[in-house]
Amino acid sequence: MPQEFEAALLSLRGHTFRPEVHLEEVPPPTRIAPWALALTAEVNPTGDPDDMVANGRFVVLHDPEGQDAWNGTFRIVVLMRAQLEPELGADPLLGEVGWSWLTDSLTDAGAEHHSRSGTVTRVVSETFGGLEVRSGEVEIEIRASWTPSAGDLGPHLRAWVAATAWAGGLPPLPENVTALTPRRPRS
Repeated sequence: MPQEFEAALLSLRGHTFRPEVHLEEVPPPTRIAPWALALTAEVNPTGDPDDMVANGRFVVLHDPEGQDAWNGTFRIVVLMRAQLEPELGADPLLGEVGWSWLTDSLTDAGAEHHSRSGTVTRVVSETFGGLEVRSGEVEIEIRASWTPSAGDLGPHLRAWVAATAWAGGLPPLPENVTALTPRRPRS
C-alpha cells in the first residue's frame, strides 16, 4: 500500500459523528483506481429499520500516478439519498438546495478541494392499484466527486456525513454540540 494512501486512510479514523449516523466499511470499487476505500452511512434517529431517513456512500480513490480528470492522485466520490416530503417534489429550487447541502458542508468542515462536479436527481413516484395505500414519494439523490487539496481526508468525511444527515432532514449541528436522540417508547 502506498504510504500516501495509508496516511489518508489513517486520517479517516477517530472521528465522532452524531448518534443518528451509522458508518460501515464495504468493499470498494476495483476498476477505477489501484487503491480504494468505501464506506456507507445510514441516518436513522431511532435504530428501527423503518425509521432510516437517509443513506449514502463515501469512496476514496487513489492512483499514485494521478489521473488527468482528477487533477491529482486522490478522488472522493459520494452518494447521498433521502426521502423528502411529497410537496418538495415540485419545488424548482430542490436541485440547488440539495447541492448546497454538500457545498455548505464542505465549506463548514474546512474540506479544501478542487475539480468538483456532480448531479442532484429527484425521483417522484406515484402509486396506483394495490399500491395506493402508500402515498406518493419523493426521493433526492446527490452524486458528487472532487479532488481533495491535501492528504487529510477527515474534513471530507465529516462534510459528507453532515450533508447526508442534512438531506435526511436533520439540521446541521454547530461544532462541539451533541444531538440528543429521541428514546423509543417501551412496549
